[in-house]
Amino acid sequence: MKRQFRVLPLLALTLLAGCKSQSPTTTSGSGVRQGLGVYEYRDEDPSVQPFFSDRQGVIGRNGMVASAHPEASQVGLNILKAGGNAVDAAVAVQFALAVVYPGAGNIGGGGFMVYRGNDGKAYTLDYREKAPGRATQDMYLDSLGNVRPGLSISGHLASGVPGSVDGMAEAHKRFGKLSWAQVLQPAIDLAAKGFALTERDALGLNRIKGDLTTINPGKTYFLKNTNPADTLKWQKGEIMVQADLARTLQRIQSQGRAGFYEGETARLLAEEMKRGNGLITEDDLKDYHSVWRDPIQATYKNYNVITMPPTSSGGVALVQLMRFTEPYPLRKWGWNRDSTVQVMVEAERRVYADRAKFLGDPDFVKVPSDTLMNVDYLKSRWTDFSFAKATDSKNVRGGTIPGYESLETTHFSVVDKAGNAVSITTTLNGGYGSRVVVGGAGFFMNNEMDDFSVKPGVPNMFGLIGNQANAIAPQKRMLSSMTPTILEKDGKLFMVVGTPGGSTIITSVYQTILNVIEHGMSMQQAVNALKFHHQWLPDKTIFENGAFSDATVQNLQNRGYMLEKLTNTLGRMDCVLIRPDGSYEGASDPRADNTARGY
Repeated sequence: MKRQFRVLPLLALTLLAGCKSQSPTTTSGSGVRQGLGVYEYRDEDPSVQPFFSDRQGVIGRNGMVASAHPEASQVGLNILKAGGNAVDAAVAVQFALAVVYPGAGNIGGGGFMVYRGNDGKAYTLDYREKAPGRATQDMYLDSLGNVRPGLSISGHLASGVPGSVDGMAEAHKRFGKLSWAQVLQPAIDLAAKGFALTERDALGLNRIKGDLTTINPGKTYFLKNTNPADTLKWQKGEIMVQADLARTLQRIQSQGRAGFYEGETARLLAEEMKRGNGLITEDDLKDYHSVWRDPIQATYKNYNVITMPPTSSGGVALVQLMRFTEPYPLRKWGWNRDSTVQVMVEAERRVYADRAKFLGDPDFVKVPSDTLMNVDYLKSRWTDFSFAKATDSKNVRGGTIPGYESLETTHFSVVDKAGNAVSITTTLNGGYGSRVVVGGAGFFMNNEMDDFSVKPGVPNMFGLIGNQANAIAPQKRMLSSMTPTILEKDGKLFMVVGTPGGSTIITSVYQTILNVIEHGMSMQQAVNALKFHHQWLPDKTIFENGAFSDATVQNLQNRGYMLEKLTNTLGRMDCVLIRPDGSYEGASDPRADNTARGY
């Protein structure tokens, strides 16, 4: 049995020693804590509003599901009401999302699961995709060693071997209560009978029509009419039926894992790859298996953070961020005030530099997770921090460890009546993955190969830099930023949290947790709250419109921080909080179709 990663809390003086006698300056009027769920933000500008919307959380006592699509959340809730546990509901939601949320929900991708039973025992399941057996380190480079643009992002060569079906089969086999057939049936019904498109569903499918017809010649999947040249567009409320996907799901229902990785579906997938010069074979599919890994567990004040180990980079990074933050009086300074933001950005800068240097598939490379989360190591990373000015990312590299050899995703959270909790983040990588639809099977393939370091020092689609630890190798899992997380407070279940967002996943989860713990927000307020992000390179902090007051922007710029206001949004959080009276607050992100359902 592998040992669990467990990190002891930092002493404030240990980490603050690197700051010497600097005293931060803050603008006036910080946030005011008035008890859990009642948060007031006061600023010198009364028009400043820290929330994306005023959506209220959903309250329930017997179960809660929060996911990216109302149909999927309803499926999960129905499973809970039928006597299923959190894992049964999570499996049903995963397959339902593959039908109703094809941009990220999937059976052609992969993901990570964090599970905490009501007995307090925690488990993590890595069902991340793998590189095909014929993959090579330089497969996306030309004869001169330059990256060939687009090959790792769209088309058949961009896909890794899918892990979602195997992951769900493993999770259900170990923890499920209802029958496999029962938890698959809702997704089959949605595919066979159809479901009503939301406005966002319709816009997404219309947006990718050109890619669908270019990458899938002769196919009509996800097009409104069978004639690919037809200019008709999907409209909100129209019913979309997916007959081939229904049959694929029926094979999984009747044959379990083998219904995807062997037999008819495997043959169709391998033929699709051959047709487009992809690398995945039937042997790759048959050989794929998800992996149970020991969770990272780390304390933050009187909270215990349970999160994913590598192949996810999210867990290590989140713990590092929390450790860097813990000594500072964020509550006193206030939400998104200049000193609060400065500490968080400087932590993010160092954490993402470490991510680039050290993290990869632990089955292939030595990943120094314990050291990266160690008190002394973190202290050494903080010695050049100063409140007086921003650190220059050009002067920040991954730390030194002696002896070491050198944005579309979706998340859902489930808690059942007994207090079992599941946090799952799953993805195709980019929106609609590689845009390849498997002929005869009706589902999108992933473009996860782009999450490898296709060439050291060259950024991927999310701007993330990678190195040799995350180089391509046959059967290797690519590094991920997915950060499904569960928190305990005083030994009891407290929060289930996660989000999509590519490289911004880690920082969005980090901020959402701090919004509740440090700033006294309810779960829904923490989700609604406007967010920001820094990832080492490029050296800039992006933020949602309204996340910073004008005074905060000016103070940060005066210290040398490069700031960029976004025209879009950050995060698509789906979370559950256990309230003091034992009830559940489901919080879904108002930035999209995310929906919480409880009873």
